[in-house]
Parts: sequence; structure tokens; C-alpha cells
Amino acid sequence: MREFDTDALLFFNEHPAALPLFAALEDRLFACFPEAQRRVQKTQIAYFHRHVFACVSFARVKRKAELPEPWLTLTLGLPYPLESNRVAVKTEAYHGRWTTHIVLGAEEELDEKLLGWLADAYAFSERK
Repeated sequence: MREFDTDALLFFNEHPAALPLFAALEDRLFACFPEAQRRVQKTQIAYFHRHVFACVSFARVKRKAELPEPWLTLTLGLPYPLESNRVAVKTEAYHGRWTTHIVLGAEEELDEKLLGWLADAYAFSERK
């Protein structure tokens, strides 16, 4: 597993089992968007270039009993309402901008479809 800075490791202090899933997600994210940067905050880890396009958190967007172990919530800013059974919650934050939460529980979920949604979020953030 890759090395993480202290802030990122502290973010996973209460959810250490999710760190390998996070590492796999971040490896794929930076492979697709090498110019992206990461900002660790208290409640989320945000990814941005010009603007934020994705965040990772432990936001409970499903009932506790429905969450896999380990789990992460990936939040994307999209220009459209994502229609997929993988979406836990989506809201139109303002006209033409949808905040979409996807619960991740396994590396197998980091597939081409998810990377496509990440690409859409990245492209949308670059148009702002």
C-alpha cells in the first residue's frame, strides 16, 4: 500500500479498515487525473484541479445496516442526475448541478463505469 501523509492517516483513524479501499480509489483517480490535488479536511478528503470534483468521506448516506464493511462515501458533482442503482443519494444543489453520493465497499466497484462518472465530474468542474 502507498504511503500517506499524517493528515490522510488521521482521517482514517476511526475507520482503518477503509484505508486499502481509499488507496485503491486514489491510485485510480490520480492515474486518470494526474494534475488533480488532494485536500484533507475534518469531514472529507476533497479532490480538485481548478475546482472540487470529488470527495471521499464517511457520510452515512444509507442506514447503518445497509453499509458494507469497510465503506467510503464518494461524492461527485455532476451536471446531470445519475441514474444507477449504485447511487445512494442525489440532490440538485442548484440548477444544473447534482451532488451524487455513492457508497463504495470493495475495490471491484472501482470499475470503468465509476471512472467514467469521475471523468464527467472532473470535466464539469473544469467548465466552471
